Amino acid sequence: MMKRIALLAAILLLTAGALAAQPPAQAPAPVPPKPDPWLALRFLIGSWQSKTTGGVAQAQAAASYTFQLELSDHVLARHSRSGACVATDDFDCQHNDLLYIYPAAEGQGFQAIYLDNEGHVIHYTVSVPKPATVVFLSDPSQLGPQYRLTYSLLEGVMSGLFELQIPGQTQFTSYLEWSGKKR
Repeated sequence: MMKRIALLAAILLLTAGALAAQPPAQAPAPVPPKPDPWLALRFLIGSWQSKTTGGVAQAQAAASYTFQLELSDHVLARHSRSGACVATDDFDCQHNDLLYIYPAAEGQGFQAIYLDNEGHVIHYTVSVPKPATVVFLSDPSQLGPQYRLTYSLLEGVMSGLFELQIPGQTQFTSYLEWSGKKR
């Protein structure tokens, strides 16, 4: 029995000595934070007031819109609502729409889809040509006009420009322009 206790004590001493000889465990390296996929578009986030400033639609309108991250930050959504409006008969003064911006395939930027109360559906590719500017461009192969929607923030004023290019033409024409500040 004493031999067993002595053998067990020897094994414990050898194990303890081996453990003490090992270098101390190092803390795992900190994981760098993931880059913010929405960084270039964050200037859009917030609630905005706007008034039309031009375009061939010849509308005098006030509106509000909100850009916010939704669906666990997987989608940047714009919700728009028209306000006071005076326009030609072919302009919808009761206009409401949704614009959903979402990541394209990994590393491929963003895409967007636009839907409104008139039944329009427009698919866009999204680019950020310079800081605080985003351009939504529809596919030129779709039937009908090609659309371009641009937002730019300068000195606290958000400006918007919705343009169209009629098939067969080479230039975009301003349909509606607006600007306003964050609420």
